[in-house]
Amino acid sequence: MPSVFETSSAAIPITFVTKSSWDQIAETLAPPQRQFAKANGFAGKPGAYLALPAPDGAVAGVLFGLEDEAARSRDLFRAGSLPGLLPPGTYRFANAPHDARLAALAFALGSYRFARYRKADAPEVRLVPPEGVDAAEVARIADAACLARDLVNTPANDMGPEELAAAAQALATEFGATFGCIVGDDLKAQNFPLIHAVGMASTRVPRLIDITWGNPAHPKVTLVGKGVCFDTGGLDLKPSSGMLIMKKDMGGAANVLALARMVMGARLKVRLRVLIPAVENAVAGNAFRPLDIFPSRKGITVEIGNTDAEGRLVLADALALADEEKPDLLIDLGTLTGAARVALGPDLPPFYTNDETLAADVARCAVRENDPLWRMPLWPAYDSWLDSKTANITNAPSGTFAGSITCALFLQRFVEHAKSWLHVDIYAWTPSAKPARPEGGECQAARALYLLLSERYA
Repeated sequence: MPSVFETSSAAIPITFVTKSSWDQIAETLAPPQRQFAKANGFAGKPGAYLALPAPDGAVAGVLFGLEDEAARSRDLFRAGSLPGLLPPGTYRFANAPHDARLAALAFALGSYRFARYRKADAPEVRLVPPEGVDAAEVARIADAACLARDLVNTPANDMGPEELAAAAQALATEFGATFGCIVGDDLKAQNFPLIHAVGMASTRVPRLIDITWGNPAHPKVTLVGKGVCFDTGGLDLKPSSGMLIMKKDMGGAANVLALARMVMGARLKVRLRVLIPAVENAVAGNAFRPLDIFPSRKGITVEIGNTDAEGRLVLADALALADEEKPDLLIDLGTLTGAARVALGPDLPPFYTNDETLAADVARCAVRENDPLWRMPLWPAYDSWLDSKTANITNAPSGTFAGSITCALFLQRFVEHAKSWLHVDIYAWTPSAKPARPEGGECQAARALYLLLSERYA
């Protein structure tokens, strides 16, 4: 996405107003503008917008409402509504919003449009970067977030395992990274039986995408993303309503690619590895079945309790490979469980780790970046729920309790040597539009994790 930032000496001012500051700001306006605002009922309500006319009829300035500083809930991305409201032109912030950097980022994210299949003109608006804001970095972050959105929004007929691999290869090429891909039956030959099992029923063969970048002497950071390009549920078939947005089931892969773009663009001092098991969970005569048992790369045998719990299976083999290198930090992202959405809704993904320092850092970075995350427990008492009578573990314990926790405990079985491990159960979708967050594919967790990595490995 082209950068929305530019410099201009004639930028139109945007004045941020709250209910409590409106009377004072109104007194600074020229009398005709003050009367115009009064006639239009403007009073600084959050999200309220008003373009003020100049004597020649041009736009002299803009008033935009924010929550009061002391408000219990403030949307720090409120300025993301502006690109869809403003007339074409170049603008600047005339006064400080609650957080100038996040407001500038929201402005950039709010300019996103998905236009692959129909015309969707991008807003013809630009923003002069607020003083003290690193516009180049904000633009890089926004560009990476829009990459994730584009990948998730693309329907499965145009975003299968092969196309996802092509997108990853293009990113690797852009930054001079090494790209590799294990395809089809080679997965079995090279000991990735769970990835192969989940993807073998599709006419579009499964694959394991592997990107490496950076100085081998730097700390190893490995990102693993769930790349289920479409999830029918397999033989445990989803209802049609449950399949409706399953093109987003590769949202974990999309977001690790976005995070990788941020990391490589900033040239952080890490040895980065990105692993994406890319599959389609399809229905055919050779589809894996409930109560089938498969080995895993780690040697743990897995009984299939439900074919719709496929994401943890493909992640298990990829995590086992990542863990063999004993990385300094191992992070996996995936659209894993409806249970996470029942517990925390679509906007607040849970994360899991036993590293207390890492947990505190993730929570802090999530707040700072307005990229919400909430810690959930790797509760040891539920680990026995994974027991199987015929294999080492089952992928889907019976019952309906603690589904996101048991998924995290399942994945934990495949991580042994990494210094720290973090699992994030994202949704990767915005079900209804919000400022800076259009309905559709979403970049979740990547911005918070980028801040974490940039603090640790700048």
